[in-house]
Amino acid sequence: MTSAFLAIVRRDLKLALRSGGGAGLGVVFFLSVVTIMPFAVGPDLALLARIGPAVLWIGALLASLIGLERLFAADVEDGSLDALSLSALPLELVTAAKGLAHWLATGLPLVLASPVLALMLNLDPQAIGAVVLTLLVGTPAVTALGLIGAAFSGAFRRGGLLIAVLVLPLAIPVLIFAVSATSAAITGPVPFGTPFRILIGLTLFALVLGPVAAAAALRTGR
Repeated sequence: MTSAFLAIVRRDLKLALRSGGGAGLGVVFFLSVVTIMPFAVGPDLALLARIGPAVLWIGALLASLIGLERLFAADVEDGSLDALSLSALPLELVTAAKGLAHWLATGLPLVLASPVLALMLNLDPQAIGAVVLTLLVGTPAVTALGLIGAAFSGAFRRGGLLIAVLVLPLAIPVLIFAVSATSAAITGPVPFGTPFRILIGLTLFALVLGPVAAAAALRTGR
């Protein structure tokens, strides 16, 4: 069962990198969001440093949605999903494997790129460390929640807009506590650990909910 899980992860990673919808496109989109922000708020470095964590998180949230539209739709169209459904691996673990591959191809590069982009927003080292840590913990939750929208989009053929409509409201608590943890690390007075532990809890909940709900949506749509 473990080998089947890892085989799906490797297959989806190769497909993501070959199609160009993985690391490069997500990071470029992330860079675009961060780059236009100074033009919008003006040359106020103090303001940029204050809103920088929120800007980075919104950019990462939107970039995480890239590629989700085709995550299950391609497998539905070519019949791969039917073959995966007949395998010994439960459909919940199939969706979890595809989610892990998507996070490795899209989410992890965003985390690695965030320190460089944070410098453009005048964040100090402490704030950069907090942003990186919250992105490392929080982006898997965004991907797991994205599985739900991707499954509905693939099963019911409603297009990519459905993903944003479903996922963005679900991701709001993750965004709130991630930015709160970063703000707490910079200015206090709430300790960093309080909102960060809630963020960890939200991520664990999403990692359970996402694959189960996505598998249920795929079964309903067949």
